[in-house]
Amino acid sequence: MTDQAYTPPRVWKWEQPSGGRFASINRPVAGPTHEAELPVGKHPHQLYSLGTPNGQKVTILFEELLEAGHADAEYDAWPIDIMKGEQFSTGFVAINPNSKIPALLDRSTNPPTRVFESGAILVYLAEKFGQFLPASGAPRAECLSWLFWQVGSAPYLGGGFGHFYAYAPIKLQYPIDRFAMEVKRQLDVLDRNLAQRRFMIGDEYTIADMAIWPWYGGLILENLYDAAEFLQVHSYKNVVRWANELAERPAVQRGRRVNRIRGPESLRLPERHGPEDFLVS
Repeated sequence: MTDQAYTPPRVWKWEQPSGGRFASINRPVAGPTHEAELPVGKHPHQLYSLGTPNGQKVTILFEELLEAGHADAEYDAWPIDIMKGEQFSTGFVAINPNSKIPALLDRSTNPPTRVFESGAILVYLAEKFGQFLPASGAPRAECLSWLFWQVGSAPYLGGGFGHFYAYAPIKLQYPIDRFAMEVKRQLDVLDRNLAQRRFMIGDEYTIADMAIWPWYGGLILENLYDAAEFLQVHSYKNVVRWANELAERPAVQRGRRVNRIRGPESLRLPERHGPEDFLVS
């Protein structure tokens, strides 16, 4: 791979290694690579995930549901180390054929219900417990619109900007400029919306906030991709205000730790099987 002009061949071929830091787990085919069963805990909900922004969305919602008094929302959270390819086991692929975290198995139904893709899991749980997703009308439409905005926008931040700025084997100006421009546009979208609203849809805290915060709050609070200065993220004052307010919520503080296996030890809780785990970690 060079910074020279690239002429695509008539037929693309997979030439390993490719993909920089994630070369060992990226491949152009689906399906499992090895046999392995997933562990199962005592609670109705079995979450198989990692403490990435996408994983944090779901654990924050679980913790918010428990904080709100939904005792039936108890869950076991098992880490899936994507750098070791654990998402390609037969057990994981049976729950998520797309081999991406997070994946949820709800064992309170017969047969158990599998749910994959973080946005789908948020909607499933919010509807199941009747909280953090408006029931109908314009508020529900607004919440789902912002949820799907996040689902469609974050790949430009992560797989686009994050990859080329932080993980690609060499730095290339064109893709970095292209995706930096888009991420700053997204931050401006959020900043303009939050100029008139406490939360994403107004005064009500919803799964839209929980979906957006780990990614864009991460840029501001955790210097995601070491890019805070490069993107001048602190110039988006309304996003900063919103990100800091959510960071003060106890459930958010707990949820962001679950299934983290890297980073500061104080923020790691690789497995979660009950509220007592936060007291001994």
